[in-house]
Amino acid sequence: MNRNRMLVALAIAILVGLGASWFVYRQMQQVVVTTPAIEMTQVVVAAIPLSLGTRLQPAHVSTVSWPANEPIPGMFSRTEDVLDRAVMADLVENEPILEGKLAPKEGGAGLPATIPEGMRALSVAVNDVVAVAGFVTPLTMVDVLVTGSVTGGGDQALTRTILENIKVLAAGQKIEQDKDGKPQTVPVITLLVTPEQANVLTMASTEGKIQLALRNRIDTKIASPPLVLRSSLFGIPAPPRPAPGPRPAPRRAEEPPKPRYDFVVEVIRGNERKSETFTNP
Repeated sequence: MNRNRMLVALAIAILVGLGASWFVYRQMQQVVVTTPAIEMTQVVVAAIPLSLGTRLQPAHVSTVSWPANEPIPGMFSRTEDVLDRAVMADLVENEPILEGKLAPKEGGAGLPATIPEGMRALSVAVNDVVAVAGFVTPLTMVDVLVTGSVTGGGDQALTRTILENIKVLAAGQKIEQDKDGKPQTVPVITLLVTPEQANVLTMASTEGKIQLALRNRIDTKIASPPLVLRSSLFGIPAPPRPAPGPRPAPRRAEEPPKPRYDFVVEVIRGNERKSETFTNP
């Protein structure tokens, strides 16, 4: 009897479990999972790789979809808004074209379009050493050092940093004539400078020897390092001073000599009386 009751109870439990599972399954089928629709917009991008100074034409740009709730500062949604404007930096394919990377329409195309108002582009002839073995490329940042002789200082030479955190606009080559009149290829670096810096750089490249020091773009601190004199590098150092020896003990002051006194003593020997003179020691 007890066994039958246990079997009945077990059957009822199984039926209840199956019923509960079926109920949950039916309820989950009735639930409709809805994903909120993401509103999209169009962003203008470069259709092909573009070099600095390129004036944008319809074949240079295209649009891609972009979430409207995550706008990119300075982005464009229509291609006609960027046409006939020059890019101020190299762009890769599908890179968004932003306002900060475009020159004004009246700025023209090519290198002049990349020069901000109030700035100047100045080119200097360099070599592979000065150009940091080819690592000085457009949009890198450099310091400019100059080495020259001091006027009126005899054979004294020095090196100093004259410009810091200067942007490189272009790196290329030009054809010049050597001393024999034959054409030769000369590497050229074009720097973005202020008018005052242009004067300093021109004087340095004419009267001395310039050197470029490549720096990290995120390092914008002005170090102002002190100048270096040739005598500080190759001068003969002064001989070291000998170490001071032990100081002699102070001499005791000599006592003044004692005064000497003479005195007379009368000596009597028997019937003889005689006076003798003595001196105190």
